[in-house]
Amino acid sequence: MWQLDYPWLLILLPLPWFAYRYLPDYREARSAMRVPFFGAMSRAVGQAPSHAGIRSNRWQLLLNVLVWVLLLMAASRPVLVEKPIERQQPVRDLLLAIDLSQSMETTDFTDASGQKINRLAAVKEVVHGFIDKRKEDRLGLIVFGTGAYPQAPLTLDHASLSLLLDDTGIGMAGPNTAIGDAIGLSLKMLDQAREQEKVLILLTDGNDTSSAITPDHAAQMAAAKGVVIHTIGIGDPNAEGEAKVNLQGLQAIAEATGGKFFRAEDRNALDQVYSTLDTLTPHQVKTLSHQPKRDLFWWPLGAAIALLALYHLGALLLPRLKLARQRQEA
Repeated sequence: MWQLDYPWLLILLPLPWFAYRYLPDYREARSAMRVPFFGAMSRAVGQAPSHAGIRSNRWQLLLNVLVWVLLLMAASRPVLVEKPIERQQPVRDLLLAIDLSQSMETTDFTDASGQKINRLAAVKEVVHGFIDKRKEDRLGLIVFGTGAYPQAPLTLDHASLSLLLDDTGIGMAGPNTAIGDAIGLSLKMLDQAREQEKVLILLTDGNDTSSAITPDHAAQMAAAKGVVIHTIGIGDPNAEGEAKVNLQGLQAIAEATGGKFFRAEDRNALDQVYSTLDTLTPHQVKTLSHQPKRDLFWWPLGAAIALLALYHLGALLLPRLKLARQRQEA
């Protein structure tokens, strides 16, 4: 389908007619010799004098009209509207906050082959699968221990995110657990996010002991900003000190922000947790449609130039052809 971007220019179509109808002929004064017997000379050669100008030249008048119409069509910018192009854009930003405290070294999980592995290795295996399923979402990674640190910004480059996840190691953020600081850092990162729906998935196996801000206060701030926090507890609630996971605290954080709390005691349970999270935060994408336009103005413009060129070429060659024919006949 084609259309004109500036159709209002077509109101200028009758302008040449008004100029032809109401403007006088162009006349140029020149020096001339008056011949009193000019009429007798004209009758003797069998020719009658005619008035100059285009009013007596119908072909040139038609050419001018066609060129004017073509130029006006080109100025109106005809375009060919092609089929719409659709693309998908993520509407949810997901942050993963993973505990790297010393207690994550506990080997109470098993891998797919049944081998005993530590908690962080099990978490990495399951998180990799979760990342692969979230192809349309922007994902980011926070690691925390004694402090909280951004490991990867929100990005659609999930391959790089997976590599950065592989580079994490137990104790690299300190031996303690700072849940409140991890939530606070996530809020700073999500403040720069463009989408309205923002989610934090917090995974820990310990109890908050080193945060500058309490987890309850951080959860209230997240709720005020509309950030949903899903919490996953994988530690031992019967342990002592740093290794004791605060299941009630994690549940309170999730409830305060409208999220869900999950308890993962082994790798299978952890895998089910992320499968459940995948349904809680579904793949929602908005489809943006764009219809490209292809300019066609050069068609009428080229036709106008071609007509003018042919006319002037004919005006240049026809007199010479007539003269050559007269010489042959003579």
